[in-house]
Amino acid sequence: MKKRIKIALILLAVAAVTVPITIIKAQNNDDKASGQKVLAASSTADPLKKHNTKGAVVLFVGSTQALVNNVEKQVDEESEDVRPFVKDGRTLIPVRFVAESFGAEVKWDEKTSAITLSIGGRKVNMEVDKPTIRIDGKMVPLEVPPVITGNRTYIPLRKLAEVVGKEVFYDRGLIIIGGKDNMFNISSEKAEIDKIIARVNNLPVLGSFEKLVSILKTDINYNAVKTKSADWDLTNGSSNKGMDTAVVTAEASKQNSKADEKKEYSTTNVQVQGVDEADIVKTDGEYIYKVNKGKIAIVKAYPEEEMEVVNTIGFTDEKAYPLELYIDKKYMTVVASSVNSSYELYDAADVYSPAGNYSKVIVYDISDRKNIKKVRQFEIDGSYLSSRKIGSSVYLVTNKYVYVENGSKDENITPVYSDTAQKGKKVSVQYSDIRYFPNSTGNNFMVISGINLDKMDEPAKVGTYLGAGQNIYSSLDNLYVSITSSNVYRGELAQSKKLRVAPAVMPDAPQNQVTKVYKFSLNNSQVTYLKDGEVPGRILNQFSMDENGGYFRIATTSGNEWDSTSKNNVYILDDILNVKGKLEDIAPGERIYSTRFMGDRCYMVTFKKVDPFFVIDLKDPVSPKVLGALKIPGYSDYLHPYDENHIIGFGKDTEVYGDNAFYQGMKIALFDVTDVSKPVQKFQEIIGDRGTDSELLRNHKALLFSKEKNLIAFPVNEMKIQNKSTNSDELNKITQYGTAYFQGAYVYNIDLVRGFVLKGKITHMSEDDRLKSSQYDFNYDKSVQRILYIGDTLYTLSNSMIKANDLKELKEKNSVSIGN
Repeated sequence: MKKRIKIALILLAVAAVTVPITIIKAQNNDDKASGQKVLAASSTADPLKKHNTKGAVVLFVGSTQALVNNVEKQVDEESEDVRPFVKDGRTLIPVRFVAESFGAEVKWDEKTSAITLSIGGRKVNMEVDKPTIRIDGKMVPLEVPPVITGNRTYIPLRKLAEVVGKEVFYDRGLIIIGGKDNMFNISSEKAEIDKIIARVNNLPVLGSFEKLVSILKTDINYNAVKTKSADWDLTNGSSNKGMDTAVVTAEASKQNSKADEKKEYSTTNVQVQGVDEADIVKTDGEYIYKVNKGKIAIVKAYPEEEMEVVNTIGFTDEKAYPLELYIDKKYMTVVASSVNSSYELYDAADVYSPAGNYSKVIVYDISDRKNIKKVRQFEIDGSYLSSRKIGSSVYLVTNKYVYVENGSKDENITPVYSDTAQKGKKVSVQYSDIRYFPNSTGNNFMVISGINLDKMDEPAKVGTYLGAGQNIYSSLDNLYVSITSSNVYRGELAQSKKLRVAPAVMPDAPQNQVTKVYKFSLNNSQVTYLKDGEVPGRILNQFSMDENGGYFRIATTSGNEWDSTSKNNVYILDDILNVKGKLEDIAPGERIYSTRFMGDRCYMVTFKKVDPFFVIDLKDPVSPKVLGALKIPGYSDYLHPYDENHIIGFGKDTEVYGDNAFYQGMKIALFDVTDVSKPVQKFQEIIGDRGTDSELLRNHKALLFSKEKNLIAFPVNEMKIQNKSTNSDELNKITQYGTAYFQGAYVYNIDLVRGFVLKGKITHMSEDDRLKSSQYDFNYDKSVQRILYIGDTLYTLSNSMIKANDLKELKEKNSVSIGN
């Protein structure tokens, strides 16, 4: 019996099609784009409203699973390789499965490579590689001819839909072929759409301990099955914690509950408006909440003359250490870690065992600041990577290191979590509820948890994946988790029994690095897996990623600076994370120091000897291009938008000597990109000498910016060279370090006419404190960490105090100690 050849069809993701077929599509308007979203893995999907998919055929790009009249089926019972996929911008879908699901009769003539479809009295004839189709004897042109791939035949969906009289709904990779009752409203029915996606877009299930061990043994990046005599241990921790970046410092207007007076106050500098990021300091316009040496200080800050500490929250009972927090009208949500060490060690019996590490979300009712009550606690086994808060939903991303002793039969190594919404009962994630990413590094369990603060009795939604994350980016709708890997990850394991070794990601071959990106849909604390993609190179931080108009943009560096093999790239991926366009080989021999995506542009700073500031056009996602570049001394570690045509850069000044460049003092610069072909550095300011530093260069949350108030402020550790070298050796002069001179807030007025005008400096250190400072460091507890404003008062915060200064003249108004 001759082998039957299956038939498939091409879905043309078009925005508008002639009747009787209608294609309803989300996000991208590109006629070849594919779209999708993501949710956390779970074996207990909510039941669907049957009228939503009743009578329809539901598929997902890249998945072997489908729904037919709301019943789950495999697309091809004879092969797990048959699934919708994208090729050259076209989405191909198995047509025999679809056609026969609607009652069509499909015949294949192997001699002539001809296909005949019969349904409802209509007959359709077509032949492989011929760009026409015959419908009831009438020849109709095809945009894509039928083709055979992998012993399967594919034909265009659009014409098939005309034959069967069905409509097509498309959203983020989800394809629903059916009637009008099956066409969803993308904006109002996202939750239902995500539930459908979760049913047809499921990753492989881990299923068992034996499967886990087999994956770890065959993973080329990691050998998690360890022996006592092993000299090498492959680990994959979350190095370079995702430093998610901010578009602008949001400003809010609140009413003073006492004075009924409107006042503005600053909020955390976040990457995406509406997507809050946890920080060590928050304010609600009246109170300031500060993570402070294992406690949280709550200070009545406004009006400043009444400033006092009203409460201090300790975490001894929780056996936790607070890391960051969120604030809203009703709750303070604290992200904390367990007090256990995250290091690994050998015990007295020479048995290697990773120490436990837990992440916690603790929610407090702050309606009465003097009598704060804990109302919720969620705890998950694993190290904290990052989090986001969108509306009342908090999303937590953690990594749990996977360790299996060689020959061990102990299956109790999956993440454990507890939630007071479930009476604090400890729940071990079952292997049947763990998904894995094929061909990915598998030495971690990555857990994404969603908590709905509006529904305190609703259990947290927990999705567990065999894999890991390093950086995250979140839009209002989607979460992207990235991890960079190379051919080999190795961590040197200490020979000593007691020596501790911290997990770390250590790429051996940067030139072979790739960055995997996993996309998840976010909706009211529910997380749904959508798709994964891959691009060459490594990213710098969260600002290397961005979503705009349904496209995901990412900037990477490949290769090494030291051997001049490095190059920098920008990739644009569609909504199912297929590469749509790319711009490669930017600034060969250099690496990315900062990136900022703004609308249809990308601003990129690379560096080796000078600072090339690139303006990149992303308007055409297929063909991104460099519009202009500026080469100046120094570099920017962080780029912040001033307005649509001006960017502020924060970094270091440099001096070139021979083939090398040596950083000097801190540099802030205002770039004018009004003429994109000729960007210019409009103003610059140099702070201190070699050794001067700021947390802002590593953490965007340390910046206070208000365009309306012409204000920027940030903490600085300023170093000054007291006695300039008189040595004629130029190298000695430019490599001379300054000594500790000033620590505190630098406050500037900024505008497009005068540039940076130093308004003043605010310190928490007395002259005696400064003199007691070491040569290259300052008193940590009295070092200013954050600056914020409420009304016309500027507040600076350290671990020892909060100081209030008049915003106009910077005259000190009041201060309160919080260091006890």
